[in-house]
Amino acid sequence: MPDEHPSKCPKLQFEEIDRDPGSRKQICVFPINKQDEIRRAYLIEGPYQPENIDYPYNDDTHRRRFQPSWFKSHKDWLEYSPSTDAIYCLPCYLFSKKPIGRPGSDLIEKQTSKELENNRLRLKTSVECARWLAFQACAFRGHDESLDSKNRGNFIELIKFTSTFNDKVASVVLENAPGNAKYTSPTIQKEILHILASNVQNAIREEIVDAKFCILVDESQDESKREQMAIILKFVDKEGFIKERFFHIVHVRDTTALILKNEICTVLSHYNLHIENIRGQGYDEASNMHGEWNGLQALFLKDCPYAYYVHCMDHRLQLALVTASREVKDVHQFFDHLVNIINIVVSSSKHNDELQHAQAEQVENRLLMKLRLEEVQTRLEGANYKQRSDAEGAYQVLTSFEFILILHLTKEIMGITNVLCQALQQHSQDLLNVMHLVSTTKSLIQELRDDGWEPLLASVISFCEQHEIDIPDMNARYTKGRGRYRRQDDDLTMEHHFRIGIFIVAIDFQLQELKYRFSELTTELVILRKSNIYFFIDRLIRLVLTLPVSTATTE
Repeated sequence: MPDEHPSKCPKLQFEEIDRDPGSRKQICVFPINKQDEIRRAYLIEGPYQPENIDYPYNDDTHRRRFQPSWFKSHKDWLEYSPSTDAIYCLPCYLFSKKPIGRPGSDLIEKQTSKELENNRLRLKTSVECARWLAFQACAFRGHDESLDSKNRGNFIELIKFTSTFNDKVASVVLENAPGNAKYTSPTIQKEILHILASNVQNAIREEIVDAKFCILVDESQDESKREQMAIILKFVDKEGFIKERFFHIVHVRDTTALILKNEICTVLSHYNLHIENIRGQGYDEASNMHGEWNGLQALFLKDCPYAYYVHCMDHRLQLALVTASREVKDVHQFFDHLVNIINIVVSSSKHNDELQHAQAEQVENRLLMKLRLEEVQTRLEGANYKQRSDAEGAYQVLTSFEFILILHLTKEIMGITNVLCQALQQHSQDLLNVMHLVSTTKSLIQELRDDGWEPLLASVISFCEQHEIDIPDMNARYTKGRGRYRRQDDDLTMEHHFRIGIFIVAIDFQLQELKYRFSELTTELVILRKSNIYFFIDRLIRLVLTLPVSTATTE
């Protein structure tokens, strides 16, 4: 029968082997080479089950205590500790804390460690390949990723390429990886990209700290016809440098101002960016974005009165050019014809390749539409009736004097506005310099209107003579439409139609749009320059704060 009181077991050859389960040392604290012997000794002695003692009651209410009869019911494992008045399980004490260290356990641990190392190398390879593809803006998936495919997509092919330079990587990736741990599935790719994106967004958030910031937002449909909204942040970092960061892209179910605002607020609040710290808004001219009463900018102004709205200056120039072209019927038709001609050419890869080959030496020096017209006619002729009809119609338009005239006029206007366009797309710009370029652009266009008709007409006539295009008699009577003469109020000549109806009108609309689109900031600058001593600080600050949102990054 076991001893009535806890004592040191004299039969054991190890010191301080305590029989009381409540006070004895854990097996893991003994030297590892002696643990099996200690376990064996405890198993020989069996569970500690003192019977002839006074078992205390647990409390005065229930008056319960340990019953020695339980030793008979659970004689193989049950132990009792007088020092703690608690029961224990001997096998649990012997085997639950640490591996028992039986022969072969070291090999198992080494094998587990090796698998862990291989898994990490395999995952690291997938992460680095995903990082490289994302940085280069390359697609991940392939059309056929099966084992017998010659091209399994960029992601898998990049892993294969990486493995050719590293035998260690080659031994653990793709076909050499376990079936459940290849780390190449689309789900794994998306998870890796999500983690990388989160790391970038968190880094941007750390850059911002508590600084004020501006938001640039634009939305557009992707190839799947889903509306996607891009969010870009501009801020001044703790070093005093202006930073611009692409922050998030969000799928939106609708493009109403309220829904867009809620989505933006959700993104900002997720990264603990407060709306009251917004100091600028930059959108396009859509009514849902810039509306004075219910637009997105108005909704943000209600929450943050200092979130000044500035229409993107580069987008203003684009709208000025597009709107002016649409206001003049002949110019608008010119661009419709131009799109139709381009569609006819690019619809056939053979025609497109032949055109590019025939004009390879002229691409740098001549416009696409200045191709040799005979070559265009030959290449556009299709194998069936519809293709021949489309080609014939395109050729008739392409060889008309009016088309060539508008082509040259458009080239002149685009050439004048190109300097301003390039300046507006700079990340950092001098606003005064921009307005100077706006003024210069308007002056040059005005000069083109006043003195540019004769040189333009001479250039068009020279081009038509070179390519054997019919030149109309400028003194002949101009008739609207086709066919026989129709009654007209004015006795207009061809020269009047081309000069007044197209040249002057197109330039006037262009000047009008430039003045309208850039008048607001021009007014701000004029007001600021009126006072040489006492500056209008509020206007100055407002103007400075609008600077970070004056480029078309989201375009």
